Amino acid sequence: MCLLIVIAYGNHGYDYRRIFALLFLIWASDIGAYAAGKTFGKHKMAPKISPGKTWEGWAGGFVMTLIVGWAIGFMLPDLPLAHRLVAAGVVAVFAPLGDLAESMLKRSVGVKDSGSIMPGHGGLLDRFDAFLLVLPVLALLQLLAG
Repeated sequence: MCLLIVIAYGNHGYDYRRIFALLFLIWASDIGAYAAGKTFGKHKMAPKISPGKTWEGWAGGFVMTLIVGWAIGFMLPDLPLAHRLVAAGVVAVFAPLGDLAESMLKRSVGVKDSGSIMPGHGGLLDRFDAFLLVLPVLALLQLLAG
């Protein structure tokens, strides 16, 4: 989570909206995947790890994340479209992988939820699992882009 500081600082200094943009991208991935998976999902992605995840859901999450990546331009007009779409692509790939990794961790220890703080949401770790893989990749890309 300490890598959020790298995301928050762009070429023009600190901008809290960059963190909100990342949250919107991750939420778009989750919501798009859920909606598409429930509507069109037939082909299971990893049934032994996360039985509800489908390839159709992943595709829906990918498309929704790209749409939100485009729309973020209204919130962050100084961030080029190419950068927003690359960030959206990174989120669309790595957020579901973070979720699968967390599901695999829970299954390996035989628990359904990663805590009881947020009942019905899989636990507190479920709220941050996407960040665990998305943040390092986006921070590295941002540092490389200079």
